[in-house]
Amino acid sequence: MSNIDYLLHESSVGYAIFAVRLQSDTVGARLKEVQDAHTDLARFGKMVQLVSFAPFQGAAQALENANDVSEGIMSEYLQTVLESNLPKGGKKEKSKVVLGVGDRGLAGSVKGAFTGVECETPDTSELCADLLRGLRLHAEKLMKSLQTGDISRAQLGLGHAYSRAKVKFSVQKNDNHIIQAIATIDHLDKAVNTFSMRVREWYGWHFPELVKIVSDNHKYAKCALFIGDKKTLTDDSLHDLAKNVDDDESTARAIIEAARVSMGQDISDEDMINVMMFAKRTVELANYRKSLGNYLTAKMGAVAPNLSALIGDIVGARLISHAGSLTNLAKYPASTVQILGAEKALFRALKTKGNTPKYGLIYHSSFIGRAGQKNKGRISRFLANKTSIASRIDNFSATPSRTFGEALKAQVDERLRFYSEGINPTKNETAMKNAMDATLAAINVVDPTSAGAEEEISAPGVTDEATNEELRKKAKKAEKKRQSNGDVDMADIDADAAAVDPKAAKKAEKKRKKIEGGAAPAAEVDEEAVKQKLKKDKKEKRKAEGLKEREVPEGQIGEKKRKKSKA
Repeated sequence: MSNIDYLLHESSVGYAIFAVRLQSDTVGARLKEVQDAHTDLARFGKMVQLVSFAPFQGAAQALENANDVSEGIMSEYLQTVLESNLPKGGKKEKSKVVLGVGDRGLAGSVKGAFTGVECETPDTSELCADLLRGLRLHAEKLMKSLQTGDISRAQLGLGHAYSRAKVKFSVQKNDNHIIQAIATIDHLDKAVNTFSMRVREWYGWHFPELVKIVSDNHKYAKCALFIGDKKTLTDDSLHDLAKNVDDDESTARAIIEAARVSMGQDISDEDMINVMMFAKRTVELANYRKSLGNYLTAKMGAVAPNLSALIGDIVGARLISHAGSLTNLAKYPASTVQILGAEKALFRALKTKGNTPKYGLIYHSSFIGRAGQKNKGRISRFLANKTSIASRIDNFSATPSRTFGEALKAQVDERLRFYSEGINPTKNETAMKNAMDATLAAINVVDPTSAGAEEEISAPGVTDEATNEELRKKAKKAEKKRQSNGDVDMADIDADAAAVDPKAAKKAEKKRKKIEGGAAPAAEVDEEAVKQKLKKDKKEKRKAEGLKEREVPEGQIGEKKRKKSKA
């Protein structure tokens, strides 16, 4: 453990450099007398001496430096303070300056920036920890330029600003509300189902026939709350009762007729009041569940629109909640997203060496239910792949849009048709390009590969290497055809070449002059050569026919000799 020469004290009001004048023996550092010396201002004031104090210029600079210190980064302001107050040390160990720093990451940054400075931290040196503890205790009195209460007020303001900056990173894309909303919805679903069953059982003693007519829990609670005592139900209540069953008059009339011949028992007014109060709470809870679902839909549309368009609001919110945040979900590979929520089954399968699960939370998506039994594993893998892409687009895109989510959903639909009917799906490259074009068109950004850009590139006066090369190849092909046939017009191609590339225009003009300056046009020369060749072929054919008429073939001569010898 080496002796400490200087101490860096970072506080909410600025940076302070203290020189260590006296330091206790390292062997007796744990003694009570030595520990008490750091708590006594008179004794501790003799150990250290203020070298320099560099206050912050405002709250913004204090917050910026606090963020840098928390991340272990040495700011330019701190570097300037250290350069102006620390002596330059040598490269050798004995000549180095030892600086005590409270943060380990900041100590590494300081050590890397200064070659002649060695840093000690409370983790590596007990002496450094005791000295820095004493500085935090007596800093307000050791820095005489400060008044009483300045450090505490600055600490309070800086603490609020630092915490607020850490929590409020993005108001629009905050997924914490989605996590809380989906957790509340899951609890509400269980509570509403339990309460509805209790209402059915409790009110069923009075009106048991209502259960067979109205099967929905929410509608049953609303009807029970409206009816109350079944004896008060008349034909005049038909329209008001129909409002509770989605304006179905036939169902409302069946309820009235069943109430007239009901076999239920009569209950007292006090019991009916309690039943109605409980039915009212159940209806209010169900209505709140519905409003919370609408809130979740709106929040998913703002935070993760593509994920919501692909697999729905509820399943997408459950994936975000299970992953912890949208950022964590975007970091997961598709294989992890596929079995997210089935960790218990996965570890059990790994332990027993059985079959691993095919799907987790994405099983609740409609795509898995629509797939055949043998294709559920395949479609779950494909859906997990698209879900991973959608979550990454939502997490890293600046402007929320459902375009990519709808394109990915169409791809999953096409894959389902491919498994069931054998229809080839659209290629991923084509689908993503169309989605990108639609997104760029929606935010009014000109795509370099769009049609307007191609017209701009091919316009006169604009040069492009690929376009020039293509026109040169076209000009060469046309020139070859012209030399062979003599009937190819180069006017249009030369005009395009001249508009795009002046060099290509000059070459084409030289070739045209050579052809025009010849003894005869290329077309006439070719016709004369063809005529002479035809005449020559006719003469040779006539000669060959004349020889055949005069001469007897060898086969015929041998045949005559054979006939004479036989005779």
